[in-house]
Amino acid sequence: MRKIFLALTLFAAMVVNAQENVLPAKPQKGLLFIKNAIIHTGNGKVIENGIIKIRDGKIEEVGAGIAVPADDVQVVDAKGKHVYPGLILPTSSLGLVEVSAVRASTDVRELGDLNPNIRAIVAYNTDSKVINTLRSNGILAANIVPQGSLLAGSSSVVQLDAWNWEDAAYKTDAGMHLYMPSMLARPRFGGFGGGGGGGGPQQPQTDPVKEALDKIEGIKNFFREAKAYLTETAHQETNLKFESARGLFGKTQKLYVHANTIKQILVALDFVKEFGFDLVIVGGSDSWQVADLLKKHNVSVVLQQPHSLPTLEDDDVDQPYKTAAALQKAGVLFAISDDDGQTRGRNLPFNAGTAVAYGLTKEEALSAITINAARIMGVADKAGSIEVGKDANIIISDGDILDMRTSNVTDAFIQGRKIDLTDKQKQLNDKYEQKYELKKKGF
Repeated sequence: MRKIFLALTLFAAMVVNAQENVLPAKPQKGLLFIKNAIIHTGNGKVIENGIIKIRDGKIEEVGAGIAVPADDVQVVDAKGKHVYPGLILPTSSLGLVEVSAVRASTDVRELGDLNPNIRAIVAYNTDSKVINTLRSNGILAANIVPQGSLLAGSSSVVQLDAWNWEDAAYKTDAGMHLYMPSMLARPRFGGFGGGGGGGGPQQPQTDPVKEALDKIEGIKNFFREAKAYLTETAHQETNLKFESARGLFGKTQKLYVHANTIKQILVALDFVKEFGFDLVIVGGSDSWQVADLLKKHNVSVVLQQPHSLPTLEDDDVDQPYKTAAALQKAGVLFAISDDDGQTRGRNLPFNAGTAVAYGLTKEEALSAITINAARIMGVADKAGSIEVGKDANIIISDGDILDMRTSNVTDAFIQGRKIDLTDKQKQLNDKYEQKYELKKKGF
């Protein structure tokens, strides 16, 4: 009886996994053509009735009038459809957090303030059910970011169709992440029976700006010591924390500073002036106020959550929607992200679409979630646009990918491989559609 029960349990587990898991596609071999398409290359160009020629996962030709051989080749007819480069999510906890309320399914932060040697990529879970929901909206790559209170570790860029993290890795440890402490004095509220005079707001007992600057000085001291360590040719012992900063000094890694207010951004610029780091501001809700300064120091910006209220009380209520256009006008390299804990990145194209309503052109907004993101993350040589020599990371949509009402991704290719766009939500929809015969009833 026990053996029968065990067999049934294993069978049930296999059925559940078969329903939820989508296997990675096999490598693309030979020639593949996408024809009759409206091609949005990602770098501002639009090709009407265009053709994309792909060979062994790489884009070989793009344009109009490319000959499509009549022999046995793969052909996708995209007549009347829009073709885009695969979208890139610049900041995400994808694969590090499955269910935030379940501690066992989160592996996104470590204890302590100084963890530069932590690598997010080794914790990336390619079997996350969230991944497929992003692919359904055209997101084919993401920057996997660790969280923390100060220096949290390094992020890596992954493509979203892989067996394991080694297969997924597009560029490993490309960025070090520093979470800037708050420099805003926030009122505290007294409790009952205390000496605070009730529950009204009171002034903070400590100076938050001084506390924050002390913490930042500690981070600077770490980098000063790391620089001294790395200039030595030989060491009796290896210091993993110092070694992890080698890429910052060697310009193979960028420093991502999570900062929103002017004070935070100005302090972040000190890391450029003192250490010469390549700097990226993440968040950047008030970056529009110092856009010229960011341009001068060649600092990029990732607008982490455009669908939000402004950071400061005296900002325009629609400022988060207008910031992208202000950075575009100033010539600052920027990308748009989706950091909403509910959407988990799925609304990335629609965040960019909102920026179109507030000053960007459609092609500029598309660049903010494709080639701009690729440039910031250091993968523009192989992703972010539909150009000769790059990986064939391509999506096909019935409508405008930036418009929630018409966007409908019908096909997606990662490195030329046509991937399965099934996800858990679609499976549940099909399940209950069949159970209650909704199609027969006209639903």
